[in-house]
Amino acid sequence: MKHVLLGAFLTCVPVSLLADPLPSWNATAAKEAILEFVSSVTDAEGPYYVTPSDRIAVFDNDGTLWAEQPVYFQFIFAMDRLSELAEQDPSILSTPVLKAAAEGDLATVLQGGHDALIEVVNASHSGTTVEAFQAQVAEWLAEARHPDTGLPYDQMTYQPMVELLRYLRDEGFKTYIVSGGGIHFMRVFAEQAYGIPPEQVLGTYGNSTFENVNGVPTVIKAPGIAFIDDKEGKPINIERTIGKRPILAGGNSDGDFAMLDWTTSGNGPRLGVLIHHTDAEREWAYDRESPIGRLVDGLDQGPDKGWIIVDMAKDWSRVYTGGN
Repeated sequence: MKHVLLGAFLTCVPVSLLADPLPSWNATAAKEAILEFVSSVTDAEGPYYVTPSDRIAVFDNDGTLWAEQPVYFQFIFAMDRLSELAEQDPSILSTPVLKAAAEGDLATVLQGGHDALIEVVNASHSGTTVEAFQAQVAEWLAEARHPDTGLPYDQMTYQPMVELLRYLRDEGFKTYIVSGGGIHFMRVFAEQAYGIPPEQVLGTYGNSTFENVNGVPTVIKAPGIAFIDDKEGKPINIERTIGKRPILAGGNSDGDFAMLDWTTSGNGPRLGVLIHHTDAEREWAYDRESPIGRLVDGLDQGPDKGWIIVDMAKDWSRVYTGGN
């Protein structure tokens, strides 16, 4: 069985008579499907029961658990950090890309493509201890504000998804982040924002060195990317780190396609959830043509694979934890 049919109804008390575990989700087919899936895999007397040790749920972060426009928030941090470093040592701005990034000229940086992004990340993320880097991230999250919403970035997490994570854990699931974002960056806020501890955060990671700094053994963030946790890298990282194929996966872009496809191709009950950004009024509307969070294959193939396509405008009564 590739996925649970929507007819796998609750066996005890009707959902309508229980406290709503997903209050920021409208009463649509998407919410119903999620509730029925969770009910079916947690019903010890039912045909689709999954033991708690196998209730693994994995979620992308950018665009799935928090917003990602106009560019990934970690990259905004990288530009802000580079600007601070340049005030201390202007010589680090050795290329036009780095100069543009330090000036906040996102358009110019994006024109440089993947190589330009890596250049900025290398300059802003390396040459420091993991602890110092994460302290910088925490300080930035406390002070920085999104240019459009004015909200702190960690208040632009999606309230419906925070509810879903909590609901899954209440029902015996273990929840993981599996994101293209930097692992050291996400581990700063994931537990407070989502209830996901650092050891359950999987992401992209750079090169590192182990050194003695003033007599203290220390891990130093070094230039270069060691592993990119995106596309086919996601199932590889899940298998390597978690050691089990999840039964539920959530994403929002074609970078998540392989993770959802691998998850829902296993035996037994499976569920794939794709967040479709359709709400131009409360958030942003984008999919096929967007350079950030591009979604084509998921829209075209997801329904035939039994995935839930969440229409943000229709399925969510609220978007951010910090408002609306």
